Amino acid sequence: MKTVRLLALSLMLSVAAPAWAEPPTDIRESVEALRKKVGAAGVSIAIVEDGKTTLSRGWGVRKIGERAPVDAQTIFQTGSTGKAMTAAALAILVDEGKIAWDDPVIKHMPWFRMHDAWVTREITIRDLLVHRSGLGLGQGDLMFVPRTHLTRKQTVEHVAYLKPKTSFRSAYAYDNILYTVAGQLIEEVTGQTWEAFMRTRILRAGGMKNATSDSEDRFRIPNRSWPHARLSGPLRGLGPQAALDERDELGRNGAPAGGLALSADDMAAWLKIQLAHGALPNGKRLFSEKQAAEMWAPVTPMPINPLPDSLKPAQPMQQAYALGWQVQDYRGHRIISHGGGVFGSITRVVMIPDKKCRLCDHDEQRGQRDAARPHARTARSLSGPARLWLDREMGGLVSGAARRREGVPRTETGVAGQVGAVALADRLRRALPRSLVWRYRYRADAEGADDRLYLDPADGGATEALAV
Repeated sequence: MKTVRLLALSLMLSVAAPAWAEPPTDIRESVEALRKKVGAAGVSIAIVEDGKTTLSRGWGVRKIGERAPVDAQTIFQTGSTGKAMTAAALAILVDEGKIAWDDPVIKHMPWFRMHDAWVTREITIRDLLVHRSGLGLGQGDLMFVPRTHLTRKQTVEHVAYLKPKTSFRSAYAYDNILYTVAGQLIEEVTGQTWEAFMRTRILRAGGMKNATSDSEDRFRIPNRSWPHARLSGPLRGLGPQAALDERDELGRNGAPAGGLALSADDMAAWLKIQLAHGALPNGKRLFSEKQAAEMWAPVTPMPINPLPDSLKPAQPMQQAYALGWQVQDYRGHRIISHGGGVFGSITRVVMIPDKKCRLCDHDEQRGQRDAARPHARTARSLSGPARLWLDREMGGLVSGAARRREGVPRTETGVAGQVGAVALADRLRRALPRSLVWRYRYRADAEGADDRLYLDPADGGATEALAV
């Protein structure tokens, strides 16, 4: 689930690397140094290769101001990376013959309605997962952001009042609301709530012993990370780090779009399942190999924002959304990835399937370079320039060196909120004229890669800071 003002980070990444039989020798020292440099309260990382966990541990503390450490069992809220698990839950039902990907939704929920009657008849279970329904970017989010009194079924019933922005299946636009529909469909088909089905059929069946699908379960676990943010400065993302009220969370009606919490050990277990195309360590299967391939198959083409010449090696040739995953290429390799966020925590997952390795990062502070580090490792694992991934995650409009050499453009200086907005905003605040309006605008997509800091001339020389 993508939301605004996500200033704490829970980062997940899956990467395949032939040279990663063991993690880099300096990873413990470098992660700790970076954690301290950016002020993140806590970080955890898991690396899986060839079916084995080669690293799973934590750094820092669960809650700023307290001493309890982050370790491999500390759970973090994981945001929209949970979309892949909702898709996996549906894959189990496909394997059992209870549904088919191309079944009309109304076959299983006769009462379901889209705004348009023809779309109501035609929309399939697959359509719920691939962001091509005609709804606009994030449309429907206000039914659970920032909080709500609606039940999940009431929320799904309200989808009928969402007027489409484009024609059906004509364009990509990331949404969360139709994953809520998918969660309700699981309940309609199985008689179990999404939370109960995920707990028994995905999390526990998949060996994710610490993971939770329900807030109350999460609150009962002492070894959990706290959401953090910088909210007291002149711009959201600046000022001292502070713990947030963990119970002031998004409405749980939207949980199928991103309401899980996992530890590094849990993510290692999930990544092994992904690496094994649904097979479990005990020889059984969570889902079939056929469904594993189905979930990674590109469906909806995604727009590709052009990068400057200095970053062209990082430019994907193709990019599309699959069933709970984004698929693109990087230096001739297929990349399977997803990002996600909820208040106070964000997540990132990246996989390179043909290299049979996965890496998972968790970090309690949003707006840090930690989000770029996994991509740097991806590039290193493929013998590519790590700096390109770092700069792309920082917005990628100009490289760091070029930015210093050429100066800061007057408008639309690209910088990803995940990896440098705080530091850059602080430098710009000191260096630029006071006659600029500071607007930090969060443009959500499947990765959150369009976070940018926009600087516009102020009317009448006024100065203001807005977080959108």
